[in-house]
Amino acid sequence: MEIRSAQSFIDYYEKVRSRTLRLLEVIQPEHLDFSYKPGKFTVGDQIRHIAAIERYMYGETIAGRRSAYQGCGKELADGYDNILKYFNEMHRQTIDIISRLSDEDLYKKCLTPANQEITIWKWLRAMLEHEIHHRGELYIYLNLLDVKTPQIYGFSAEEVQEMSVKIE
Repeated sequence: MEIRSAQSFIDYYEKVRSRTLRLLEVIQPEHLDFSYKPGKFTVGDQIRHIAAIERYMYGETIAGRRSAYQGCGKELADGYDNILKYFNEMHRQTIDIISRLSDEDLYKKCLTPANQEITIWKWLRAMLEHEIHHRGELYIYLNLLDVKTPQIYGFSAEEVQEMSVKIE
């Protein structure tokens, strides 16, 4: 997928984000400190990580600055309401940065944290993949907690199988 317009990217990104937000709505405050294994991200860390990376790594580098990501600990936001507020504010700031890009800017280069040049539209695509990756991890965490999670596109795999024709 090549991104040719900042506005069309933002429109698509908001659809991806809406699916992430639907998942975050089912998280209960008592789940924020859950991790499947000591030393791994908690549910709260995962949410803060998506937000902080989006803004302070992708947003900064797209704007021509160095990555400023400092982690995803509770010092950024603690408690369900504060984490969601932080999540939404970091997204708002990143969208503001992206909305200032011209279509020509998408073909310029930016620097990754490893000082590697990458075309901005490819870096934006990586940002989407990053969010989707961590959203998938949140689905697993919530399934381990026996939390009913929303379907991404409306049907479960079992429902699709039942609606499908049988191949012999």
